[in-house]
Amino acid sequence: MITLKGDTIYLRALEPNDLEFIYAIENDESIWNVSNTQTPYSRFLVKQYLENAHQDIYEAKQLRLAICQDQDFPALGLIDLFEFDPRNNKAGIGIVVYEKSSRGKNIGSEALGLLIKYSFYHLNLHQLYANIDSNNVASIALFTKFGFECIGTKKDWILTNGTYSDEKMYQLINKQF
Repeated sequence: MITLKGDTIYLRALEPNDLEFIYAIENDESIWNVSNTQTPYSRFLVKQYLENAHQDIYEAKQLRLAICQDQDFPALGLIDLFEFDPRNNKAGIGIVVYEKSSRGKNIGSEALGLLIKYSFYHLNLHQLYANIDSNNVASIALFTKFGFECIGTKKDWILTNGTYSDEKMYQLINKQF
């Protein structure tokens, strides 16, 4: 079973030439609220991160993959497993399709489907979860499309531009593998 290649996109390991792309994402204040970031990252720190990106998920407790289209090598986005917990067979999952012109084209959906299959088939995870701002309608639709269920709400959890919003936790239990 090939789990990291879909019909129109594939997921690949990070490469040194992803430095500027990751630097741009990490320093884009418009998406800091979804990545829980508050400070900018230097190119030096991103370069160090990329130099250690070869670590196994069991060692690093996270996995970040680039989302690429067809055979075009440059990344369109990133998809992550974080807080990987092999003892309890679970991990958090996050995704960003960076360019607005690439959104709404099934790229995120295909990438999420691939990472779910990889997580359940290769990593033998029992569950995945995602924390999503209650105002992020597109992300909620994406995750619920794959069977993620809302299992709780953290009230006034996220402060953006002086306004609090709720964060919802979505969970997908592995019932297929």
